[in-house]
Amino acid sequence: MESLWEEVRELSLGNSVERLESPPTPLRFLRDFVSQNKPCIISNAISHWAALSLWPTPSYLSDVLSGSLVSLHLTPNGRADALAPHPLHPSSLCFASAHVQLTPFPQALNLVRQNPENQRYVAYLQQQNDCFRTEYGPLKSDCDDHIPWASEALGCRPEAVNLWIGNHLSETSFHKDHYENLYAVVSGEKHFILLPPTDVHRMYIRQHPAACYSYSEGTGEFTLELEKPERSVPWCTVDPYPSLATKDRESSKFPLYFKGPKPFQCTVKAGEMLYLPSMWFHHVRQSAGDGGCTIAVNYWYDMQFDIKYAYFNFLQSLNYQSICNPTALESRSEDSDSTSSAKHLSNGPYADATATNGVVMEPIQDSESEDE
Repeated sequence: MESLWEEVRELSLGNSVERLESPPTPLRFLRDFVSQNKPCIISNAISHWAALSLWPTPSYLSDVLSGSLVSLHLTPNGRADALAPHPLHPSSLCFASAHVQLTPFPQALNLVRQNPENQRYVAYLQQQNDCFRTEYGPLKSDCDDHIPWASEALGCRPEAVNLWIGNHLSETSFHKDHYENLYAVVSGEKHFILLPPTDVHRMYIRQHPAACYSYSEGTGEFTLELEKPERSVPWCTVDPYPSLATKDRESSKFPLYFKGPKPFQCTVKAGEMLYLPSMWFHHVRQSAGDGGCTIAVNYWYDMQFDIKYAYFNFLQSLNYQSICNPTALESRSEDSDSTSSAKHLSNGPYADATATNGVVMEPIQDSESEDE
């Protein structure tokens, strides 16, 4: 398994995310990146967008969207769709979704831009679910409704187009998406940590009970409540940015991540686009632009559920125990759609297995899932 992590970098991925100075032809994009499940950063792909000059100005957005109600996500710390202490058993973890409320866009933008240090919450416009076309329609003429060279290469138009507006405290925990993702930054910067699907065992995916934050404007306090009916979410347990106080403990707890090959790291700046291949694990932080926000648009294209998907299912069905770390036995990770809004479901117990040389093989179990 550890040889696989090294070989995929030596034979295909290299040690850094490739940068292109101009958009690729459809043939090159399909041949060199989609077929190889390999990310790249593309310059000059959105240089014609009016959004690049218009959206960093808050007054423009507020004027155009003055009559729009949008879904505003609130969390106590900027970490929506992430792990948090269980509300009933604080020594364990649950999967926590944001409090969501419909808010007039001008008010929502002000809440995102306000100094978060003076607030009891972090506001983020991150609805997904094709929100650009459903909630931000008046902005559609400022950017493309699809990426032409990607649409031709993939043989389809995007299933969803999403708008993201946040501040420097908004953070997205490690997850994967079952989409080919074209991610364009309009203002500010996005900082990605990436791991290929071959590194699934390094993510320490565990089942966690689903919960949701509820925010009271009267008290200014959050409560975290378990979802009803109960469900479990398979989610990555690794935090790639542990504090100094917890760094040694986290490194010991998750040795496959911290002691394995270095993850890919890249910054996508305003005017650049990241191609994020399907099923790549990614963690995202951001830096605000001139208008006090980070703004991005992403295009989700359906992935092909082909032999690569079958290989991935087989790979993650293997329990793996590092020979160098015999106590670091991985729990089997159920396959499911793992999007940033995290509507995941998985079910079914798995059979007992017999370990040989640190690798455990089990029958692949079907799991239910919901797409964005």
